[in-house]
Amino acid sequence: MVIRHLEEADYEKIIGVLNDWWGGRQMADMLPRLFFKHFKETSFVYEDQGRIIAFLSGFVSQTYPTEAYIHFVGVNPDYRGKSLGRDMYERFFEAVKVRNCLTVHCVTSPVYKGSIAFHKKMEFVTVPGNLIVNGEHVFKDYDGPDQDRVVFIKHIT
Repeated sequence: MVIRHLEEADYEKIIGVLNDWWGGRQMADMLPRLFFKHFKETSFVYEDQGRIIAFLSGFVSQTYPTEAYIHFVGVNPDYRGKSLGRDMYERFFEAVKVRNCLTVHCVTSPVYKGSIAFHKKMEFVTVPGNLIVNGEHVFKDYDGPDQDRVVFIKHIT
């Protein structure tokens, strides 16, 4: 396996498998090409024999330059449990630390219990939301109507 920075040329390959990786859920609209073009240095791809098997898209905030944001992470279901996600997160933390970031932010849907558990294992903490769902703090309508989110923050210094 090889890890490298995300490239614009990876867009079609990832978009082509993304919904399948999420069990048919329509996720491709959440990952526009601009993330592949403008955030290469803080985004990563894992390849196995030339095939993309995992990726992380993240960036440093222009508004808050000491904050970074992980926008989207995907791991092929056949490769989950092999620490690829953990490795990409660690590489992201290092990439944004050298850019003077102090915190990393991300969100997930409250229905993704595995994602919530992963982020807690990575020492993210949940930001108190305006309601609690299944014991988790949730921001109702965070990304629009019926788009509730669990919001995470991690201090990296």
